[in-house]
Amino acid sequence: MTHEFNRRDLLATASLAALAAMTPAARAQDKPVTPWDWTDKNGLVRDLAKDKDPLTDELKKYPRCRYCGMERTKFSHTRHLLVYDDDSVEGTCSLHCAAISLSLNMDRGPKAIYAGDAGADGEIKPLMLVDKAHYVIDPSKPGTMTRVSKFAYADKAKADAAAAADASAKAGARVVGFDEALKGAYLGMAEDTMMLRKRRGEMRKKAMMPAQ
Repeated sequence: MTHEFNRRDLLATASLAALAAMTPAARAQDKPVTPWDWTDKNGLVRDLAKDKDPLTDELKKYPRCRYCGMERTKFSHTRHLLVYDDDSVEGTCSLHCAAISLSLNMDRGPKAIYAGDAGADGEIKPLMLVDKAHYVIDPSKPGTMTRVSKFAYADKAKADAAAAADASAKAGARVVGFDEALKGAYLGMAEDTMMLRKRRGEMRKKAMMPAQ
């Protein structure tokens, strides 16, 4: 019996000694990995560029939307630029793709979000903070990556005029703020995604067909 107790004491002492001998790095590996730590190292958006001056040459630095591949210059009237609180920056072609970015970056708080001013003059539309934007949601016309257009205007009068012109067709166009427009983008994501998958599939199939 004495030998049995001695054996137990010896094993317990050896276990404690082995634990004490572990390096801090080894012990750290035993700690549970949080979901946000894992996504920081392995997530789809871990490689976002850090940019403390995101508005300078933003179309050159972020020429395409990573989610759909669209050229942002061609869609400057619907493009968005998202700046997160760790200075990570992402440029998208549309509110639809901006909604995807916000979903994937759930552990990054948005420091500033910009949208193209659809009512501005010129071919390339300037960016504005979405906090000051007036979105026209118009079910009568498609938008970028969506069946229901969501154009942003800096001038509320222009937004009201655009909504009134389309309302004459009883389409139900309305002017809303960014939060409501973003909510609409999420609510329409299922139908928009099915439409886009079908359209892109047809385009890819056509591109692979031999020339006649």
